[in-house]
Amino acid sequence: MAGRCVSVPADGRLPHTASFRPRFPWLGGDLQTLRNFLIRPNHDLDPWPAERLELALDDGSGDRLVASLHRSAPSARGLVVLLHGLTGSADSLYVRASAAFFLARGYSVVRLNLRGAGESRPLCGDQYHAGRSGDLRDALLELREAGVDFGAGLYLMGYSLGANLLLRFLAEEGTAFPVTAAVSVSAPIDLKAAQVCLMQPRNWVYHRYLLGQMRAEALATPRDLSPAERAAIVSADSVYAYDEQVIAPRNSFAGADDYYRQCSGLRFLPAIKTPTLLVHAGDDPWIPAETYESFDWPANPALCLRLTAAGGHVGFHGRDRAAAWHDLAAEAFFS
Repeated sequence: MAGRCVSVPADGRLPHTASFRPRFPWLGGDLQTLRNFLIRPNHDLDPWPAERLELALDDGSGDRLVASLHRSAPSARGLVVLLHGLTGSADSLYVRASAAFFLARGYSVVRLNLRGAGESRPLCGDQYHAGRSGDLRDALLELREAGVDFGAGLYLMGYSLGANLLLRFLAEEGTAFPVTAAVSVSAPIDLKAAQVCLMQPRNWVYHRYLLGQMRAEALATPRDLSPAERAAIVSADSVYAYDEQVIAPRNSFAGADDYYRQCSGLRFLPAIKTPTLLVHAGDDPWIPAETYESFDWPANPALCLRLTAAGGHVGFHGRDRAAAWHDLAAEAFFS
């Protein structure tokens, strides 16, 4: 599973990211995935004080997203917008790590809480899902209205479910914005395959943790839940049941499988015109690498795939650098 890039010439490799070598003792997909959770590293953003922004969504709901804007030097290299994954937020450790990484290298950064996540939760009656790309569109429009400068370059980076949402946005609306480049990290581009993988016995601990977090998010909404809605949330005994009983009816899908079919990033890849790097690990315990191997990458020269043998799920804790390898790959791609 050597890394390969379609849109980078010569040997097909990104500068400085020719290979990924796991850092001892974080060997194997599970330890790569769990490292941040186990050691809780601190990523200090104090040198770049955050400005709180409330971004209105243009769907009549009254929901607003909360973002943290960190400005780098006046001559910033561009603006990087970071999108968290399932049950995450703008304060997720991998988001803070990327924010510190890009700020130290002269980029300004926006850490965005998706609908109903993190600081957005008290301001939202509804929740994000894997295909809710219109929320990213509205957030970018609001950032522009607020005078946030895209002039030196607009870069988008998503992780896991947020990366899948990003891919749909790029396919449907990316060309309407001055997006210079985008990066997807560990995206579940086949949502059905990811659901089946997550519910395998070996992933029982992951599955129960994520399901518990999903329920907690849904129950913490400030809107009044009907008895039927509350019962659907509480009784969901699997990720599939949650998507079937909560996500699908709330968002007018015929069921969980219809939600997966309509929102999987795989179906949107052919339409992406923005230069986009997709990073994924062959040992990701949640998302099968086969979903990446099934796509015809040379058919879309805008896409660059780096499929590594190791790295886990949004892990990529490498041997040579303190920074996550996906951040190094992203900066090289942006450059």
